[in-house]
Amino acid sequence: MLSEAHIEAVRNSLMFRDLAPALLEGLLQRGSLVRLSRGETLFVQGDRADHIFIVLEGLMKLGRITSAGDDIVVAVYGAGESFGEAAALKGGEYPVTVEAAEDAVLFRLAARTIAEQIRQHPEIAMAMLASTFRHNRELVMEIEDIKGHTGAQRLATFLVALAPVEEGASTFSLPYDKGLIAKRLGMKPESLSRSIANLRPLGVSVRGGHVSVADLGRLREYVESDRSAKQQATTPCA
Repeated sequence: MLSEAHIEAVRNSLMFRDLAPALLEGLLQRGSLVRLSRGETLFVQGDRADHIFIVLEGLMKLGRITSAGDDIVVAVYGAGESFGEAAALKGGEYPVTVEAAEDAVLFRLAARTIAEQIRQHPEIAMAMLASTFRHNRELVMEIEDIKGHTGAQRLATFLVALAPVEEGASTFSLPYDKGLIAKRLGMKPESLSRSIANLRPLGVSVRGGHVSVADLGRLREYVESDRSAKQQATTPCA
């Protein structure tokens, strides 16, 4: 049974926020809850994709094993975020392994149920396309960030996105532990520590899980100026 808070989380998710209340109610009645403890695996890379999921509580880590045997973190999703849509609707295999980064509650909906509902209500397909597009866009941006920036610049981008304000000074908490943040940013824990040290001259202090930034505008300029310099360096002379 979904609580009012869980129903609200599904209603506000990117996937279903634009659905008519009657359609959403029908989907809620056909879904179920999944509860996971921290470190518990939901499914592994290569499993048959037969469900989509929306995070209601906690954090879920999406990882992938590369051909070289490296374990990389593709994404970390929190409340209101969804995953598994494209693979489940295609009827293929999940391309990632998903486990709980902390105790979590998920809303689970069978792919066959979604397919049946789409045939009757095409607007559901549009809602799911919006969610899938967002995931693809995020992956493209992640690849660009990893290839185009140093570790310190990737960390700066991450911190700017976390800050609750756009400009000026800000203090906030890290959303999860530093080990997971390092994997999320494509670096090793020791590289993350060096990146934190490299940002200190820019007014960034990280103590435990708490972050203090003296000037977000300066931190943003640090990332943008580097991007501009690289673009100028790769532009051929006339």
